[in-house]
Amino acid sequence: MLPRVASPEDPLRLAVLISGGGSGLAALLQYQESGDRAHQTVLVIADSEGAGGLEHGRQRGISTNGIPLPEMADKVERRLAHEEKIHHALTAANVELVVLSGYMRILTPEFVRHWKGRLVNIHPSLLPKYPGAHAHRDALADGATVSGCTVHLVDEGVDSGHILAQREVSILSEDTLSDLQERIKRVEHVLYPEVLDRLAAGDFSV
Repeated sequence: MLPRVASPEDPLRLAVLISGGGSGLAALLQYQESGDRAHQTVLVIADSEGAGGLEHGRQRGISTNGIPLPEMADKVERRLAHEEKIHHALTAANVELVVLSGYMRILTPEFVRHWKGRLVNIHPSLLPKYPGAHAHRDALADGATVSGCTVHLVDEGVDSGHILAQREVSILSEDTLSDLQERIKRVEHVLYPEVLDRLAAGDFSV
């Protein structure tokens, strides 16, 4: 089930999940502030209380929540308990769409099933090429001349959900890992808000 069709008068309620500095979150919030949008960020969640990106939400009066993994010996139970806390925060805030933005944890199938169709991610490659946590490294090691970014719905696999949009970025012969990362990140910051506009407008079907 995709999110409802929204409008600037009744915007889609977004939660953004982050792990680090939140540059994508900052770009999204600036975009939302720059005009009448059919989506609004109402909650920011990080997987640690010290994530720097939480400050982007705090500065704007958005509810923010650092939810670290609980101290539990059993790793499976630990993940499930962590995601239960996240799920509770999302439902308490009446969130309608969960936006993963540099969120570095793989979600369990149980969590995905709760939010399937309303859970979206951006990945720094042209999927299905270079899935996983080391897309830039893998593209450079492969000698690729083009990479880019992909916005996709999240399913129970790793970077395997339905693709909503992609944008290409050239790889230059002298590119380092950080060069490529920064160039793709700039494109991500433009593409992601555009796709969220289209999602809120009901432009996609699955």
